Order: sequence, then structure tokens, then C-alpha cells
Amino acid sequence: MQQDDLIGVTLGNYKILAPVGQGGMARVYKAHQENLDREVAVKVLPPWFAADRNFVERFNLEARLVARLSHPNIVTVHDANEYHGHLYIVMQLVDGGTLKQRLDQLQALSKTMEVAEASRIFTQLASALSYAHDNGIIHRDVKPVNVLMDRSGRPILSDFGIAKVLAGSKALTRQGAGVGTPEYMSPEQCQGGPVDARADIYALGVMLFEALTGRLPFLGDNYPALAHSHIYELPPHPNAINPTIDPAIAQVISTALMKNPLQRYQRASDMAEALERAIQSLPTGSEKERASARVPTQPFPTPTDPSRVATMPLYTCPQCRHFNKPEMRFCTKCGFPLNPCRICGAENKASNRFCSKCGQPLQLY
Repeated sequence: MQQDDLIGVTLGNYKILAPVGQGGMARVYKAHQENLDREVAVKVLPPWFAADRNFVERFNLEARLVARLSHPNIVTVHDANEYHGHLYIVMQLVDGGTLKQRLDQLQALSKTMEVAEASRIFTQLASALSYAHDNGIIHRDVKPVNVLMDRSGRPILSDFGIAKVLAGSKALTRQGAGVGTPEYMSPEQCQGGPVDARADIYALGVMLFEALTGRLPFLGDNYPALAHSHIYELPPHPNAINPTIDPAIAQVISTALMKNPLQRYQRASDMAEALERAIQSLPTGSEKERASARVPTQPFPTPTDPSRVATMPLYTCPQCRHFNKPEMRFCTKCGFPLNPCRICGAENKASNRFCSKCGQPLQLY
């Protein structure tokens, strides 16, 4: 199908006006729905894909799945049909670009996303995923290009074309194994293992990492290299790339990117709540000034008086910023784990540099 083959053609009630984008399986057009006099987006499957029964089955599955969903941050499906060998699905038109374009814009300016903007976008995406998961659907290809932005800045999750129904067909489950975008795939997805909602949470963590640091946690030229990184390598700590990220927010990202799904957030809404708590704990401008004024005496006195020099290093809780003694495993103020192992999940003393259970290096705050 050439780029403009369908321009001006009417598919059912929809007159194709202009191309909007190209996906892995389909081309998306802006169209006019003549009977309701409105503009819509039409995703069209090329004839050679429409002739493939497996692709047709996946395309029809997308239409049925998303049509069941009603959420302000999930694209609305209006219709699905076939015309002269062209399978098509009709959706709401979202014309504010994509999250990918927003991240590219920030990167071109050598900037990263502000925490307030990231919080607004990612809490809404987490809400959309929680809703989909509660309805038995996982996305399996959460990535910035699949997050549409309307003109008010509202994120809208699209392209459930490789979604998996948790109680659905085993044949489709086998067919979908390993499908996704390598930069955002969870370790279990890279391994072709069972995939559930926590794979979407991992991908959301990758996107939050990217938004706040300006780069992906793992870089590679090919799928095997990226898959190896997701499965075996620890991601760089967000603070190592962007030191301005608050430790509490970095902890949210790190939890979402745990290799073991059991150690991640179990629900997308849990991740959103943790992010909101982390942001609420951030000091205001006046609090930052007061904290800065206290730095010489709290918790470490000025070294001009030898009798007051601190002899014991204290460790900051990533959740509430309270200072704890080296032997503490949990914050004495809020109970948050101070030094968990990101491999085996063991809770270590704040001062430990290596996990006391598995020996892996630990990230100290």
C-alpha cells in the first residue's frame, strides 16, 4: 500500500483525509465520519496483512478488547469493519502528538521532564493500566509512542493490538510471547515467559526513568543485547544520571524496575500512590531554604569545634528523609526499608554495601 493509496477513499462512513502515523501492523489516518460530521482516527490494516489469518485475529481482538474499555486515559474505539480487503478500526482522534514527541522535544533542549509534569502524566497512565488490568487486559507494549497526548496535555494510552486477555485464548498467548518493544520489555517478557500486569508496570517504570533522566536505563543496538540487559543487568540508579532526582522518587523508579515481578509494585495504582507520596514529601521552596540553613549543624556539626564533630554517619530515608543510624534496616520514623537488595529483596542494614543474603552490591542513599 503506497502512502496515499487511501487518501480520498471512503471506508464505510469514513472518508480518509490524511495519514497520521505508521504502526507495526497498520497505518493510521485522519478521517471524516460523514454521518455524524466529526473527525476520527482510522487504523487500516494493509491487504497483505488482512490476508493473514493470524494478523486478522489479532486486529479483531484489539477492536473487541478496547471497545470494552471506558476510561478517560484509554483511547475510545467507535467502530471496526472491513472494506474491499481493508480491515479498519475507528477511534477518537487525538491530535496533540505523543509522549515520544514530548520526550524528544525535551531532549533536543537538553532538558528532562519536570517532576510535576511527570507526576501528572504517569499517575494518569497508571490509572488507565489499573483499569485495564482490572478488566482482565494487559497492554504488553507500553511505550512513549503509544501514549497519545491531547491538546490539554492529557495522556491517552493507545494500541492494545498485542494486548493479552488474562483469561483468553492459549493460542493467542503463545503467539504473543516475546512480542513488544525491546527498550521497554520486562525481563520475563524478554525471556518469553508468562507475562501479567506487572510487565506493564515495568514498562511504566522504564518510561518514568526516561522522562526524568533523559535516557533509557538500557541501551543496545539489537534485541539480544537489550534483552540480556533487562534480564541480568542492574539499571543505573536514576540519581547517577540526574542528581536532582529526589531519592524517594528514585526509589519509586527502582521498585518498578525490579527484575523479579514479586518485588515490583503489584498494581499500577500502587506505583502511582508511591509516586504521589514521594512528591508530597518533597520540601517546598521555603523548607529547602530552612534545610539549607540547618546543614552546618544538622546532622553534622561544623568541624571548627572538635568536640562536636559527628563520629557516626547517618543515612537518609528515601521516603521521609529522616536520618537513621547505620545498623537500622527500616526507617525509625516511617518504617520504610532503608537498603533493600534489588536482586533478592532482603532488607539490609543502612550501612551495608553488599547484600547480607546474596552478596550483590547495594545502592546506598
